[in-house]
Amino acid sequence: MRMVLIAVVALLVLGGGGAGAYFYFSKPAEASAGEAAKEVAASHEKGKDEKKKGGGHGGGTEFVELDPLILPIIDNSGVTQTVSLVIALEVEDKVKAEEVKKLTPRLKDAYIQDMYGVLNKHAALKGGVVQVSAVKSRLTKITTDVLGEDMVSDVLLQVVQQRPI
Repeated sequence: MRMVLIAVVALLVLGGGGAGAYFYFSKPAEASAGEAAKEVAASHEKGKDEKKKGGGHGGGTEFVELDPLILPIIDNSGVTQTVSLVIALEVEDKVKAEEVKKLTPRLKDAYIQDMYGVLNKHAALKGGVVQVSAVKSRLTKITTDVLGEDMVSDVLLQVVQQRPI
């Protein structure tokens, strides 16, 4: 009788644990950022609805990430450090994203030409540290010059890294 009672209790415990794990792990993940998360979810759903209806001019905001740019900083004693930049361009839709992708070689060339001179003249450096705001404003100006006024919404710096040599 005792063995039957122990077996029944063991089955109840194991069954309860299994059911709890099933219900716990079967829930989708939810962000806990409050109102901001609800707004993002609502706008995401709205974007899905527009895509189903065929609206939205090819989708919502797109990001075009460029290959990393690695620039040397040269002074009188030679190369003293390198600066690595990873840049993403925010565009309005997929059509503009494709146009930007076609022109990325020209854009990267303009970035390298401008930033190489700026970093070497220490205009973007203050105390040996890259001034991110100055770099971003120059990249935004170059992007507008190369691609035009209405092509890119914003230039986003994903990574700015300095390494001494």
